Amino acid sequence: MNEKMKNKERILIVDDSEMNRMILADMLEDQYEILEAADGARGIAIMQQMGSQISLVLLDIVMPEMDGFEVLAVMNQKKWIEDVPVIMISAESTPSYVQRAYELGVTDYISRPFDSLVVQRRVINTIMLYAKQRKLIQMVTKQMYEKEKNASLMVTILSHIVEFRNGESGLHVLHIQTITELILKSLLGKTDQYKLSHEDINMITMASALHDIGKIAIPSEVLNKPGRFTAEEYEVMKTHSAVGASMLKDLPFHQDELLVKVAYQICRWHHERYDGRGYPDGLKGEEIPISAQVVSMADVYDALTSERVYKKAFSHETALQMIQDGECGTFNPILVECLLDVADSLLEEMKSASLNNKNEKEMRSIVDEILHHEELDDTNSALHYLEDERAKNQFYASISREIQFEYTVSPSVLTLTDWSAKTLGLTEVTIEPLKNEKTWAAMSRQDMQNLQALLRGTSPEEPDVRYRCTTRIGGKDRACEFVCRAVWSDEEKPQYLGAYGKVLDDRDE
Repeated sequence: MNEKMKNKERILIVDDSEMNRMILADMLEDQYEILEAADGARGIAIMQQMGSQISLVLLDIVMPEMDGFEVLAVMNQKKWIEDVPVIMISAESTPSYVQRAYELGVTDYISRPFDSLVVQRRVINTIMLYAKQRKLIQMVTKQMYEKEKNASLMVTILSHIVEFRNGESGLHVLHIQTITELILKSLLGKTDQYKLSHEDINMITMASALHDIGKIAIPSEVLNKPGRFTAEEYEVMKTHSAVGASMLKDLPFHQDELLVKVAYQICRWHHERYDGRGYPDGLKGEEIPISAQVVSMADVYDALTSERVYKKAFSHETALQMIQDGECGTFNPILVECLLDVADSLLEEMKSASLNNKNEKEMRSIVDEILHHEELDDTNSALHYLEDERAKNQFYASISREIQFEYTVSPSVLTLTDWSAKTLGLTEVTIEPLKNEKTWAAMSRQDMQNLQALLRGTSPEEPDVRYRCTTRIGGKDRACEFVCRAVWSDEEKPQYLGAYGKVLDDRDE
């Protein structure tokens, strides 16, 4: 491909009429690189390979195998429609067709016969509009990244100042965040009572680092006393929760920021107990915000399992039993369940978090360098990176000689790599594979149904399955194993969306 062609925007024309494709290509090829597909399935295969390297799709409605509406359905399912604009060009001009096309996300609808100047102008306008949109999205993304990075950095600085003054190693805050996140994720999968989202979990986890900022006002002789507190000293120490909350409440700005509101809840109420015997306000049960309830349990667990100037560390098992037995106060029963659910992974996650923390500074430096490099094109650098990764994956798939696939439930579409499709004797894109006789030739209908049942029986936490069966590879029946990962939606009640994976031929083992 010469340099001139490489720098041209790419337009994909999807139309079963060779004449229609030729007319559009002749009209646009001086300004754009033209890709052609004679049916919807081939169009999807090209989009699968090229991704957002395609600047625009010109799409017909009535086509064999997969019509224009089915193409749009796949583009919506795979989120391509968000990045690649589509102009529908069709002789079908009835209102119902036009309305359905717009509902499925097309940016424009041109009826045949058309004026060439109109088509050219609309193509130019659409490509320019999406280029500006991509630039705007990247600018907003950078601003959001900077805002979140600065907030996270400030939280980390404040929490470590407190820990340094408290004579701790700096790992306590990291442990609190790790435990908090694990418990919240378990809670999200267990109940919808608290209406938590993944964004809420991220925010509570970040804010948890500020739970003890009030200790900065506690006299050091009390804060770092090696022995047991006197009654008076204990009352002084207990003030840290209210003091920390006051520090946040008295901020002269950012009072409406969610981080500040969540941090206030945690600071003030992370020493409350579910039976009302905590402090400073004696809140009981669900009067205590869930953010403070979770951080309270995380704080107690880490305090039990960590060595302090006044005590030795308890074992993981002992700490769990003490929390269950109420030796550290009463906790929400469902949170105790969540803690026990994540108990096996807790130690490993905390160790991993500690190791990852050592590389955080270096990682931030690299990200900053990438984001602020003046020679990078603001609009296309991220897209180029993603497309390079896509090209690498396709290259590795071809040389590894592995059969790789992707399946979506709605619409029901099986997508194969080029080499995989040739090896199995199938097309790269198959509509309704469970009902397609060509697919049955490669894998029996019963085996497909069995595999589908296994995938639907997975969960977001345990999405992987293996299934052994006979598969027709290179024209011969082979004993194979399917290694698959189910894909679930990111919702309160996750939905099964499909799967991806590869086929292992026993003769290659």
